[in-house]
Amino acid sequence: MSDEDYCTIAEAARPPKADGPPYADCVLCREPTEYPESYKGITLCPVCEWEEAQRTACSG
Repeated sequence: MSDEDYCTIAEAARPPKADGPPYADCVLCREPTEYPESYKGITLCPVCEWEEAQRTACSG
């Protein structure tokens, strides 16, 4: 098994980007996201999205 196989994470389904306001709130920090308010599901702002990616990244 190569390192690439071990560290590959399936890409999670992402909500569609909004064309403009109103934006959905981040489920972690309540800041506006890039996603439409009408989207039903988990939405993260760019900062929380990046932090979650860092937290779940393969460390080695």
